[in-house]
Amino acid sequence: MSTKADRKTSRGWYARAVAFNVESLFSQKREPGPPRTIFVNQDIPDNYVDHKGRPKPEYVYTSNQVITSKYTIITFLPRNLLEQFRRIANLFFLGISILQFFPKFSTISPGVAILPLLVILTVTALKDGYEDIKRHESDKRVNHSSVKVLAGGEWKNTNAMQPKNKTFVRGLTRPRRRLPTPNSAGSHDDDTDSDAEFDDVTSDDTDEKPQGRKPHWKRILWEDLNVGDIVKIMDNDPIPADIMICATSEEEDVAFVETKNLDGETNLKSRHAVASLSHLRDAVKLAQHSFQINCDRPDTDMYRLQANVAANGDISPVDLSMTLLRGTVLRNTKWAMGVVMFTGLDTKIVLNSGGTPSKRSKVERQMNPQVFVNLLILAAMATCCAIADSLLQVKYFPMEAPWLYGADLSDDNPRINGLITWAFSLLTFQAIVPISLYISIEFVRTCQAAFIYFDADIWYEKTRQATICRSWNLSDDLGQIEYIFSDKTGTLTQNSMVFRQCSIGGRAYRGDADMDEGEEVVEGVKPASIDSDTKTESLAVNVDLWGVAQSSSSNIAMEPPQTPAQGADKVVEEKKKRTTPRFRDATLAQDIDFSVNADSDSEHAPHSRLLNGFFTVLALCHTVLTSVDPITGEIEYKAQSPDEAALVQAAADVGFVFCGRDKETLSLRTPSSSPDVEKYELLNILEFTSSRKRMSVVLRKLGGEDERLFLLTKGADNIIFQRLKDSERDLMDETEVHLSEFANNGLRTLTLAYKVINEDDYQAWSERYHQASVSLENREEKIEAVSSELEQDLRLLGATAIEDRLQDGVPDTIADLKRAGIRIWVATGDKLETAIAIGRSTNLIANDSNIIIIRGGGEGRTVYQQMIHSIDKFFPESGLGTGDHPRASTSSRDPQIPLQRINTGVTSIVGSQNGDRPGGFVLVIDGAALLYALEDEENKSLLLRLATMCEGVICCRVSPLQKALVVQLVKDGLGVMTLAIGDGANDVSMIQAADVGVGISGEEGLQAVNSSDYAIAQFRFLKKLLLVHGHWSYARNGTMILNFFYKNVVPVGVLWWFQIYDGWSANFVFDYIYILFWNSIWTIAPVIGIGLFDRILDSHVLMAVPELYHYGRRGTWFGLRSFFAYMIDGLYQSVIIYFLILYAYNPSPTSRKDGYDINGSEFSTTMAIVAVMVANIFTGFSATAWNAWVFFAVFIGILIVWLFTIIYSLLTPGYLVTFLYGNYYILFTSAYFWLCIPLTFFLSLAPRFIARAWNFGFEPDDLDTMRWISKYDPDHDFEHDIHMSHLTALRRLPSSTPRQSFHNGSASSFDLRASLDLRRPSLDVRAASRTDMATGLVSIDRGFDFATEERGVAMRRMQSNLTERRASNRNIEPARSTSKKGKETLSHMFSLRRGLRKKLSSSKKNE
Repeated sequence: MSTKADRKTSRGWYARAVAFNVESLFSQKREPGPPRTIFVNQDIPDNYVDHKGRPKPEYVYTSNQVITSKYTIITFLPRNLLEQFRRIANLFFLGISILQFFPKFSTISPGVAILPLLVILTVTALKDGYEDIKRHESDKRVNHSSVKVLAGGEWKNTNAMQPKNKTFVRGLTRPRRRLPTPNSAGSHDDDTDSDAEFDDVTSDDTDEKPQGRKPHWKRILWEDLNVGDIVKIMDNDPIPADIMICATSEEEDVAFVETKNLDGETNLKSRHAVASLSHLRDAVKLAQHSFQINCDRPDTDMYRLQANVAANGDISPVDLSMTLLRGTVLRNTKWAMGVVMFTGLDTKIVLNSGGTPSKRSKVERQMNPQVFVNLLILAAMATCCAIADSLLQVKYFPMEAPWLYGADLSDDNPRINGLITWAFSLLTFQAIVPISLYISIEFVRTCQAAFIYFDADIWYEKTRQATICRSWNLSDDLGQIEYIFSDKTGTLTQNSMVFRQCSIGGRAYRGDADMDEGEEVVEGVKPASIDSDTKTESLAVNVDLWGVAQSSSSNIAMEPPQTPAQGADKVVEEKKKRTTPRFRDATLAQDIDFSVNADSDSEHAPHSRLLNGFFTVLALCHTVLTSVDPITGEIEYKAQSPDEAALVQAAADVGFVFCGRDKETLSLRTPSSSPDVEKYELLNILEFTSSRKRMSVVLRKLGGEDERLFLLTKGADNIIFQRLKDSERDLMDETEVHLSEFANNGLRTLTLAYKVINEDDYQAWSERYHQASVSLENREEKIEAVSSELEQDLRLLGATAIEDRLQDGVPDTIADLKRAGIRIWVATGDKLETAIAIGRSTNLIANDSNIIIIRGGGEGRTVYQQMIHSIDKFFPESGLGTGDHPRASTSSRDPQIPLQRINTGVTSIVGSQNGDRPGGFVLVIDGAALLYALEDEENKSLLLRLATMCEGVICCRVSPLQKALVVQLVKDGLGVMTLAIGDGANDVSMIQAADVGVGISGEEGLQAVNSSDYAIAQFRFLKKLLLVHGHWSYARNGTMILNFFYKNVVPVGVLWWFQIYDGWSANFVFDYIYILFWNSIWTIAPVIGIGLFDRILDSHVLMAVPELYHYGRRGTWFGLRSFFAYMIDGLYQSVIIYFLILYAYNPSPTSRKDGYDINGSEFSTTMAIVAVMVANIFTGFSATAWNAWVFFAVFIGILIVWLFTIIYSLLTPGYLVTFLYGNYYILFTSAYFWLCIPLTFFLSLAPRFIARAWNFGFEPDDLDTMRWISKYDPDHDFEHDIHMSHLTALRRLPSSTPRQSFHNGSASSFDLRASLDLRRPSLDVRAASRTDMATGLVSIDRGFDFATEERGVAMRRMQSNLTERRASNRNIEPARSTSKKGKETLSHMFSLRRGLRKKLSSSKKNE
């Protein structure tokens, strides 16, 4: 029992030693502070200070300075030394160096002995310091961004703050001129500040004060911002801290923020001011008022905040809807004023980010056990020498052996001399642990980082940015990646929505082939970089519509543009350049022109009315706001969602221009009404939610003879199809075909429909809707039920197809990475439909994939049950089903919901082969489900097993912390190499958690880049970074390290065999000079040459055949097996070198016949020269590309050792006393020497040469085959060679089909007439299925997606206004005729040209 306990204790000790993190000593995990009370313009109470008048620690808040670097001036030396001494070899050589400070063991000067270690430590420290200086410079750009704060007047801020840290860069560089910093009191007063900004107000209280003392706004640095400061954020400004909103420039104090840097969602979120503070709208009023904010303690929950404001005796609640979080960007809002609640490390985005880790490459981690093996061998050799020497001395001392004369002292006797021999043996055999290995690796990795930096293929010309290695020690990890975790927004996509195609009345319009030509396209609406003063454009669509100004019915006050001031024309040009591509389709344009002039009796009239209705729905069914650019005179569409902006823009592109809203009145100009503007009264908004998957508006057309009511609806195809009239079946079938085509092309689809509502029916429904909206119980459920009543018997108009524009080359890159065997997981804050749509467009989800959806927080099965049912249903052969995992339900209800088909009212859209599609499975799991899946080890294990059986995984609606937890789950659970890539602050924790973190720069700020190991400009650069540079670096470094170990075994082996004939005395057989320069001169060049210039294959081959990357993934180039193989080679060669030469010279160590004593230098020098030749040529054999540099590196050491031997043996004792003087004459005239050189050389290298020749000739692997083809057919096209699939590693995945192009318009290979003949059963076989494990529903995925804020502040206020209006009019009879029955046909619906309306009117009279 004790033995078992001892083993357990030993394992625990080793596990703790391996898991030790240096950063834990220097960056203690900071616990969140207690709940806080912020005193705004008030003195802090007496209980906040101690008896000395100093603030108590719990009431001192962290500064707003955020540092992502590792070192400071104080911690640099101890932390860096601790990091370097994690290497066992460094500890060993430190001990050896200390040993040589004792005279008894000194072989050379102690200073010279420790010099190599000092050089290694210094060079590595300089490299680490340089890397960290770059991090500090990036931090400085962030922390030195500016923000406007309140200053002057009676304003004061007494909340205590911690001082800022003195950073590494500040200690090394001279401070530059910067913005003024606040004074010690916390208020930002500066009478001489020339940057002060005064609000345009007058006040008797402030007019008498000097200009500098009036309340005003001044700019300070982000890092100088304090808790309790009042700030003014301008449009497009990033938010510097977590801020409570006091007032905004917009109606009803609403503000819009872009949160994709936090949660990855592309739609804008609405926020509003605290009602009790909304009257504080300028600096003077803010400086004159005081109040308190009571906040909960800082936490990591991105979706929850609890606080309240106590002002004038009233307490107002504060939640997340009233706050602006750090990392977001203010959009579509002129300004917002607020109070800083949390700064720096207490902000939610920083709490969700980890500290900067000290990463070590996998190769380096694997080296420690190998160095440990060498140390064990060294210890064993030293122990053997010590025991043998001690036994021999004990035996021969009584015989008065002459070499033991005087060995009877306390420190020199047979019994103690064994220990001395043991210490001497450590010095003799120390070369088995290569001290130059680490500095060589650092040098090689530095050069590899330079190779990456200067690679023109991964240089982004648009921003003139190279790929930058921020952590030079991870280059070989790039060649071993097994899992990639990617963000979506800004990483895979540009966050730019483009309307590409549509289906109207069963006819598809696919856009012109040259739609993108001749226009410079916005890269995406990105938030301003947090370190830059440059402001990006708001989420707006610019439409040049001065013609609208001629219409008095437009609600937008327009005037012709003024003559542009000097330089304004440049602004106009810049805005035009930023305009997104316009939707153009020649066929559609002809059809619309024809519809304007069409006769109501013609055969084309029905389709003309459908066209009118389709684009009217696009132009009116939304929540978009409008404004007019004062310079360009263009209407700007400001939308919360880029989807809505793209839809409204598309309608405007074809002539259906939304001109704005005036309260509840919407204005629209159409091709048939121009130049007049039609007016519609907005009666109800049935808003979009993730459960409804649709949005509807109820409108009344104003003016004219017919003021009927219309319901306009857009939403998911399966939701809309269930609500269509039975007469729409044929059109639905045709639209389904187009929807599937759009989805297979990776486009996001939306289906449009409408309904004409009878006035009496609407009044009855409106009463029910009002009752539901004011209900105190189950309000949302009642509203949904009443809304669903109205959204029935719809008429189908068509469908839209929007492209969420991807970064260049993303689909091909992902397809090739999948071919390389790398699993790709996407972690995004976007909703489920958006994540699936991006998965399809990026090739992560193939056309024939099956999608397994696991959701949490809703009705149906628990998360655990969903995972179990997924395995039972789709992976029964795994044996991981319910039978193997019995577990009690965690819910009181345990419904057994069977998988079922969704019926659209016509036929099932699920084919008979659901779940059996050939494309494999993709798991989609949301953040609520992950919350439960990661709560215990059993759930983690089950999730991991389910995920690994799927081809890909998409995690949606996840927080930044959950991203890191998912990476950690895979990294620790599977023990695989992981890479995380992102571009926003929400990706920092994920990047830090992965083995390799990659930041994409230039899109969402610098947080991701600052925390990354590699900075690239485009996702597509990841392909070459991994497949070429990563593969090369891993193969080079692995081969170099193995050869380092090998080449040191050769001389150590020779020294060991010599001990048999030297009484185990630990003496050297060579002259010590050969051992001294073994690693630094004789054999260093070949291993460095391999590390820098070897190529397993040319770059174009590795790019064309990604499957070859599997050699890196499975650790071909480095591991214990290879290590022992190289060690055995070295041992064998040492046997050949020593014993062959020994017996060749036998019985004398010299060929001289005169009996002259040369101390064995002749035959030992022969051994030294041969050992150098064998080691260098053997190392050269390990190279696969013998270019000029490798050839030079292999032979330069051999040449030097020959020249050195000649010159060194020429030195007379007058210059230097050596044992080798005259050896050149004896050695080079000896037949023994010239016999031993070739014989030993060839016998030593024969086994490896024969083995390689056999493998290449009879058992070639894929690399050998590729090299052979490349040599004899340099222009061979590997990418399109059909014979490549027959190679072992090149079995291409069926789901790696490249994405189809949809930019070709009519030139597309897709034939519309052929598509109409397709039947759904055949379509189901190739279409992707979706299985929602929470409900058991199975459906065909047709690419539906629509992003908008659900139940946001702006929507709630709009609904409140409509509710108040309904309440005030409930008992008033509408002043409209109700005698007209609504004929539900499009002939009476939307606007047609005036002539046609007259015809319709006359025809009605005739009836």
